[in-house]
Amino acid sequence: MGLNSCILRVMRLKTTHFALTLALLYTVNAYAAPSQNGDDLDKLLSEKGLLSQFEQVRQSVSNKASELVIDAMGFLGVPYKRGGNTAETGFDCSGFVRAMYKQSIGLILPRRAEEQAAATQNIEKSDLKPGDLVFFNTLKRTFSHVGIYVGQGRFIHAPSSGSQVRVEDMGTSYWRTRFDGARRVVGTGNSQTAFVLPTTATALPARALEAQLP
Repeated sequence: MGLNSCILRVMRLKTTHFALTLALLYTVNAYAAPSQNGDDLDKLLSEKGLLSQFEQVRQSVSNKASELVIDAMGFLGVPYKRGGNTAETGFDCSGFVRAMYKQSIGLILPRRAEEQAAATQNIEKSDLKPGDLVFFNTLKRTFSHVGIYVGQGRFIHAPSSGSQVRVEDMGTSYWRTRFDGARRVVGTGNSQTAFVLPTTATALPARALEAQLP
């Protein structure tokens, strides 16, 4: 592993820990009485440019879906890279989703957005919870783009060439008119019952998949 790669890994680890710490503090603060400490935290987040992002994740971190969302927020600003699967190389939309699920929950999703849609549980838009997947038609074909729902009508994703991982509002005209559907991944804590598709595209636990490899 080269020096630059090592540096990027360390920087990403620090960013993720920083995001997790702030999110945990912000969650506690959301349930506490107003105080000067809360104002100081808001000021810190604002100075770091993160206040608007963490406003969407004032929620319990007691389940895997919430942990996934918080982990994903730690990758804000990573450049888009077609075919990218890591913070070092950059992410494309489905590569970002796949990496977050593997890292946070230990599930291996299919690589392409349309395959991820086929391997997960169809849910109503009104039933969306943090950690669920949202799909869009951005290339004149169904399920051509995917992101992770973070709550409050927003989602985090790797948008397109020249952009970076960011949070966006699903209610804006562009995303509202291109919305293709919502899906839920088994094992996030959002689903009460197991959902298994009779296809080879079903999401697999990381260790189970690795056991199948030569």
